[in-house]
Amino acid sequence: MNIPPALPGQRGPQKTGMTGKVWWPWFKRTATLVFFSLVAWLLVEQARAIEWHQVLASLADYPLPALLGAAALAALSLALYSCFDLLGRHYTGHTLPIPTVMLVTFISYVLNLNLGSLVGGVALRYRLYSRLGLAVGVITRVMSLSMLTNWMGYLLLAGVLFSFHTPALPPGWKVGTGGLQIAGFVLLAVSLAYLLVCAFSRRRSFTLRNQELVLPSPRMALLQLCMGAANWMIMGGVIFLLLQQKIDYPTVVSVLLVGAVAGVITHVPAGLGVLEAVFVALLSHQTPRHELLAALVVYRGLYYLAPLAVATAAFLVVEARARSPATAGAPLPQA
Repeated sequence: MNIPPALPGQRGPQKTGMTGKVWWPWFKRTATLVFFSLVAWLLVEQARAIEWHQVLASLADYPLPALLGAAALAALSLALYSCFDLLGRHYTGHTLPIPTVMLVTFISYVLNLNLGSLVGGVALRYRLYSRLGLAVGVITRVMSLSMLTNWMGYLLLAGVLFSFHTPALPPGWKVGTGGLQIAGFVLLAVSLAYLLVCAFSRRRSFTLRNQELVLPSPRMALLQLCMGAANWMIMGGVIFLLLQQKIDYPTVVSVLLVGAVAGVITHVPAGLGVLEAVFVALLSHQTPRHELLAALVVYRGLYYLAPLAVATAAFLVVEARARSPATAGAPLPQA
């Protein structure tokens, strides 16, 4: 086979070897595939042990008051989270209307829940806010403060519950209540350290990837912790009502917090199957599996799927307005 000579200004054919840059991406993809295959196998094995006809029977007999109460709490949680970006509005001083900011946050949060953080929590926020005229640096600060509100609230609540109301773990677990309690004190210390840094640090600004980040005021930091923790408590209240109060509320919230971290670690969209596996593993010794799964099926319908339909419709309206020359650059429709 004859190789044509290189033209002037061009390099000749290059030799490629099996260097680190070539095999490493394939190794990561293979390892990821093996990991998710193992997770899928474990979920299938658990699913085969479940009596699904009992789950369907429990769904058919669900009491209406529990459904209505859970739906109301789900709506309250979504409304509260939609206010998280309002903290960033105050923090950065941008002047987008409050309903518009809440709508962007709602759409991003719901798609984050169902599709993952990179799609909903990050990419979609940048897309929507940039179309509204916010600079990249402002969007980054708004988004960072919102995520910090969520996870600092998580650390505070998990720290309190694991430290002072450690859930009863199933018999035979390697991590006992003592280990979980130590983890709780660590989480609580981190959340309180954040509050103290915001209150007493003399250095108020930091540079991260050419972006200047300014520490929030002590009042805003405290508000972040309260709003974040309150949202997780309301989410736990949804499942508590759907379990018809058969398991004490602090235990339900604690298991939800464990399941949320498991979902983040596994990177499964919507934590599908992960949350259910955690609840079954931690609570099946207190409540029958079919009742736990029935409650979680309804929870996903109320907190994930129904809001997803609303958020998708809202996003399509926003996109249609953005493409229309007559409405390009106009504020988003107010919620």
